[in-house]
Amino acid sequence: MQKKRLDMTNTANEATPLRPGGSRLLNAPFLEMDLNKCIAEIRSESTWQIRDRNSITIFKSDDITIVLMGMHEHADLKTHTANGTIMVQVLDGKIDFKTEARTTVLENGQIIALQPNIPHSVLAVKESFFLLTVFASKIDM
Repeated sequence: MQKKRLDMTNTANEATPLRPGGSRLLNAPFLEMDLNKCIAEIRSESTWQIRDRNSITIFKSDDITIVLMGMHEHADLKTHTANGTIMVQVLDGKIDFKTEARTTVLENGQIIALQPNIPHSVLAVKESFFLLTVFASKIDM
């Protein structure tokens, strides 16, 4: 069974109560992303003020999703799995990335990759911003 592919037309998200400013382009043949602007947007939102984390999806296609995640100091993402390969790249701060096999401390400029379906958790040792890239699993039938 073949997965339906997105065409290369521009795709945008819709405005939400948390982001009433309107749509943001998420997929296009050529897409620029200003991470500093996105971090500023995360910090300016009420969600950042009242919760321990906030995030923005900055790119989404059939194959790849890129999310900019911001976490306050001591915030944690409980153990979970991803059904695709993931990459975590710390832009600012320090996180503990934990699997059953090991805990890795990641700081500015460091990156890890993790195969699909491996349970993992994240703890922000200090306020941190990182890119989470999820690569869709390929299912050939």
